Amino acid sequence: MQAIIMAAGKGTRLGGLTEYKPKAFLEIKGIKLIEYNIALLHAYGIKDIIIVTGYQNEQFEELARDIEGLQCVYNPFYEMVNVLGSFYMGQEYLSDDVIYMHADTLCSPDIFKDLIDKKGDIVLPVDFRSCDEEAMKVRTRDGCVTEISKEIPCDAGEGEFIGIAKISKEVLSDLRTAVKKLMAKKKFRAYFESAIQELIELDRYKMEVLPIEKRFWIEIDFEEDYEKARKEIPSGLITLAEREFGKE
Repeated sequence: MQAIIMAAGKGTRLGGLTEYKPKAFLEIKGIKLIEYNIALLHAYGIKDIIIVTGYQNEQFEELARDIEGLQCVYNPFYEMVNVLGSFYMGQEYLSDDVIYMHADTLCSPDIFKDLIDKKGDIVLPVDFRSCDEEAMKVRTRDGCVTEISKEIPCDAGEGEFIGIAKISKEVLSDLRTAVKKLMAKKKFRAYFESAIQELIELDRYKMEVLPIEKRFWIEIDFEEDYEKARKEIPSGLITLAEREFGKE
């Protein structure tokens, strides 16, 4: 199994916190956000990890020198494209079942374990709750996602996709085609989930829902998100990262 981590953005909504370092290098308990995610992956033997970088790429390159199997793929267009464009840059390195992640999103180890264990063409963890306009909302039927988009009306969205997924290798060829199709249409500001929606409409694969059931996850976009993560991060995730990176 492989992993691909989206880490190209500047994190401008975090103000001065990201003036000299990427958002993924913000620390909680002395451990970088990116290190928490790497520790989760390593806990399940996943060491073939692609990080798609952009802003402050050299800091990721320095990190990769010390971690076996970690490879940086630089997106030189990171200021002009959204997550779909970064995935486009990294997708050629994928050939196995893959965990898709965002460097600024953390989740509890038990969510991650359930993601690894659950079978499906694509497994999408979903937080079933009321959503705001910025949330990546979903509609579902019979345990599968039937629509995924920020454009779903808030009162019609059933929950929020948390930005971490498992994708089977059998899906990769059609996923690449979907990504290339969107890029050819100059959808440079599109989200990765636009490609998932293309696959839903292809009607060949099941997008299995993994309900997170009130367990911890957070996407760190604003300073208040960072403060919340610092207060609520699960002890199990801290322990994994401390064991992996030797923090005291």
